[in-house]
Amino acid sequence: MTKDDATWLNVAYVAFAVLSGFFLFQAFDTLGVQTGWLERFDWWTPVATLLSVVLGVVAAGVLRASKQRNEYFLSCIAELRKVSWPTWTDTKRMTLIVVVVVGIFAVIVGLFDLVWAGMLKNLIA
Repeated sequence: MTKDDATWLNVAYVAFAVLSGFFLFQAFDTLGVQTGWLERFDWWTPVATLLSVVLGVVAAGVLRASKQRNEYFLSCIAELRKVSWPTWTDTKRMTLIVVVVVGIFAVIVGLFDLVWAGMLKNLIA
């Protein structure tokens, strides 16, 4: 089952609307707790929920409204289809290389730190 790029772009817009609504709800909830409105007003939670859903849908609609932006996103999706992603074995190997190199540099920086600390201790004392 394959979907065309426009369908995937619409799925991304829906995901953006859901995430925007969720984060807006969290912001409204925090605002309600900080100001005391959550405890004082019974209507705060339903209004915050409705407002966050509406603003999330509006944000996705504004994002989707521009034809130029849609064409840009579709061209990004088309370019990502051309990418040659590394295999799981290559990913593990490259991650191991990064961990080893970071470890080596951590040891080198640690040794320099010990040497400089010793030199400064002798210089000051």
